[in-house]
Formats: sequence, structure tokens, C-alpha cells
Amino acid sequence: MIRFIFVAATVILFLILSIPLMLVEFLIGKKNRCLRDVQSLAVIQCVFRLILWMAGVKITVKGRENVPADQAVLYVGNHRSYFDILVGYVTVPSLTGFVAKKEMEKIPLLSSWMKLVNCLFLDRVNLKEGLKTILAGIEQVKRGVSVWIFPEGTRNKNDDPLDMLTFKEGSLKIAEKSGCYVVPVALTGTAEVFEQHFPKIKPSHVTITFGEPFHTKELPPEVKKFPGAYTEEQIKAMLRLQLAEGQNL
Repeated sequence: MIRFIFVAATVILFLILSIPLMLVEFLIGKKNRCLRDVQSLAVIQCVFRLILWMAGVKITVKGRENVPADQAVLYVGNHRSYFDILVGYVTVPSLTGFVAKKEMEKIPLLSSWMKLVNCLFLDRVNLKEGLKTILAGIEQVKRGVSVWIFPEGTRNKNDDPLDMLTFKEGSLKIAEKSGCYVVPVALTGTAEVFEQHFPKIKPSHVTITFGEPFHTKELPPEVKKFPGAYTEEQIKAMLRLQLAEGQNL
């Protein structure tokens, strides 16, 4: 419980004490959006690295060279833990915003920082509002900010990491409409930090693999109609490799 208390206290203190900094970033953003994005991401990455260190998380990153260095992409990953987001933010090579559930937009201070780091809020019930989020994601990619989405729609609580929830095909619309690369991402070890023994936080070795990027329009005809299912299989293959390598350590 000590780790949980320290992590929770760090999050609460940051949200409260960073209010002046948040206001400064909002003002900077009115004149220089790019500078605000870079500075805000740097702040969040610093805080997330501290939290991961306090939680005892060690990260192995594989395939980062697969991520195109000169353009925004759509990251598509499996989702088992809140720590997926922390690990994602400290390992991406450039500006990136996560797609979060609409309910998080109601959380004071936290939602403000999420907006500063280009997070999008998705209404999973209202299709019209969901479409607006997709359109916002397309515009975000076009201005050079990558988007990270979890097509399972929610955290997968199944014991077996390979037993993923069905990927929602609409989650890849941002890539289809913007023409950006899709980068599959596989994560193992994050649920072992927190979710598997809530409310305790325990050390864990997390592996994150960035897979081979692809354009949805260049997929073989037999899978082009279902890019979500195709991406799901790519991620499963990476997860199998991660799990096999972990067993051999």
C-alpha cells in the first residue's frame, strides 16, 4: 500500500500545485500552439517517469525504429491497465495524444492537462459525438500530432493477455481518412503493476513493442475491409513473442 499512497499523493499534489503552470501553458497556446504542445508533453513525461519509478516499473522498448520520424501516425494498442498510458507517453518519440473515454473530461484539473497534451475524449454511446472525435483526430494528425487509440474500447480484464476484446473497426477511421501510418503496439506487464492486485501497486517489468507501420489502403484485398481485425492479429503476434521471451528469461 505504501507505493499506492506515494503515487496517489504525487498525482494529487501535481494537479493542485501545477495550476499556475497550467494557466501559463494555456496562455502560451493562444500564441504558439506548437510550443505549448512540446512544453506540456515534457512536463507530463517528467511526472509519468517519476510515477513509474515510484511504482518500480522497468520498461523494455522494442521496435521504436519502426515509428516514422517525420510524420504523425495512429498508434493502435492493446489495453490492460491505466499504466499503458504512462508507458506510452514516456516511450513515444514525438507529440502524441491519447483517445480517452468521455467520462474523463469531467475530472477537474486532470482533464485540463489531458487537453494540453492533445488527448481526445470519445463518447462511446453517442455516435454523432463519436464522429466529431474522429474528425478531431484526423485534423490532429494533419497538423503533425500522433493519436493513440485502444480499439478494445475499455481495459481488458481477462487473465490471458492474448484473450483480447474484439477490436472496433471504426477505431482505425482516423488512419483511413487522414492517410497516416498505423503503428501496432503491444504491451505486457502493465496489469501486473496495479489492476491484478488493486489497490496495491507492485513492481513489474513492462515490455512495449512498436510494430511494422502500414497504410490501410495498402493492405491485401482480403483484409482491407477489416483493418481492425488485421491490426488485432498483428498485436497478438507481438504479444506471443513478448510472452515467449519473458518465459525464457
